[in-house]
Amino acid sequence: MNTALLWEISKPGRIGINLPSRDVPELDEKKHLPDNMVRAAGNGLPEVSEPQVVRHFVELSSKNHHVDKGLYPLGSCTMKYNPKLSERVAAFSGFANLHPFVPEDFAQGALELMFRLGELLCHIGGLDAITLQPSAGAHGEFAGLSIIRRYHEARGNPRKKVVIPDSSHGTNPASIVFSGWQPIEIKSDAAGRIDIDALKPHLDEDLAALMVTNPNTLGIFERDIKKVAEMLHSVGAQLYMDGANMNALLGIVRPGDVGIDALHYNLHKTFSTPHGGGGPGSGPVAVKEHLAPFLPKPTVVHSEDGKYHLNWDVPDSLGKMNAFWGAFGVMVKAFSYIMNAGAEGLRKVAENAVLNSNYLMASLKDDYELPYRSTPMHEFVLSGEFLKKFGVKTLDVAKQLLDFGFHAPTVYFPLIVHEALMIEPTETESIETLDEFIKAMKEIRKMAENEPDRLHEAPKNTPVHRLDEVSANKQPIFKWQDMIET
Repeated sequence: MNTALLWEISKPGRIGINLPSRDVPELDEKKHLPDNMVRAAGNGLPEVSEPQVVRHFVELSSKNHHVDKGLYPLGSCTMKYNPKLSERVAAFSGFANLHPFVPEDFAQGALELMFRLGELLCHIGGLDAITLQPSAGAHGEFAGLSIIRRYHEARGNPRKKVVIPDSSHGTNPASIVFSGWQPIEIKSDAAGRIDIDALKPHLDEDLAALMVTNPNTLGIFERDIKKVAEMLHSVGAQLYMDGANMNALLGIVRPGDVGIDALHYNLHKTFSTPHGGGGPGSGPVAVKEHLAPFLPKPTVVHSEDGKYHLNWDVPDSLGKMNAFWGAFGVMVKAFSYIMNAGAEGLRKVAENAVLNSNYLMASLKDDYELPYRSTPMHEFVLSGEFLKKFGVKTLDVAKQLLDFGFHAPTVYFPLIVHEALMIEPTETESIETLDEFIKAMKEIRKMAENEPDRLHEAPKNTPVHRLDEVSANKQPIFKWQDMIET
């Protein structure tokens, strides 16, 4: 049964709050407000008691699937459980209540945290300088490419194109266009990696950079990355890395050590902030020394007087990238996570992420198609293409997983795999949970062959059953009145 709407349980006269007594004179509405600002009737909000409100939202939370409730194996999105310690630290009043315009002398703790977080991220990535301003991954991509553009402009040639492999993240082409360049896609080789021969024709004075996701969206590490970097640098081009998958590399590979010139992190994926539902996010960009003069301003510096300051004196900066200094609460969580884990703990994060992924892959590759057989890292991609002979699609697999109590993996991405199932278990799941997921996936494989109609009807055990997705996109229902009527 669906959860009742607050309007449905509303009764006149019920209240859930006690407002303080009025401490200002009552206004004459007609005298002080224009006619079009005066409400002619009540606001129509539900009248409910505090217990009703609390129970309503607790019931909603139990119906919604979230990472505190169960496995959330969205490939590429790193939907892992995050320690509540980071949430508590971010809620400290000195952090949570700090206004961004407070004088620097009263924000030394916050500025020190930002400075030290920047140092840690530079060390983790093997890079030299950083900006914490970008608000998310795509914002970080735009910032990193804009830094590279300013670098090329300073050298007298802004260049015209940026190459991306077909295994890149989906936001990369848009970031390239927004940065003023033309995206050029090259195909992956049979192993799912950058095809060196496909890259060679684009190595000229018009090439600004190559954007690489490493490990890529197939979960495969680009083992020729040093060679790719050398090829790019031979024509003055830069190597930009989408660091959304850094949770596979922590403490094992530092991108700057293998030729990466610029890298964005997703703090909200790798370093503890719960991810999903549109935010919050943070996408710091770390760069090699030759790109440092072009970072967004202000940067955080530690001066000789022992204090921390926002440095606006960055003459070659590309400018400001955010309304203030970045998503500070996310920075606090990331700093807490890194300090709590330490170097050994971060390496363990990567090792467990890779171990869990390979355990799932080895357990499922014979029940589903595995188009790319290279050993994956933190995620892998199966294909449900063969299920079409039973009249079943990848979407049907995803819907049935909901009935089994699991959130579905990413489906139909990356585009280089038909009927893709992109699975990332993350490092935080136990072997018992992984075994339950394996059992569910194997059962669905049997159902596809023997009970395909059952898959077509799934999900049946969720608050909302199978939707007409075309109508849901073309004619969405936003008002509660319409929901009741339909």
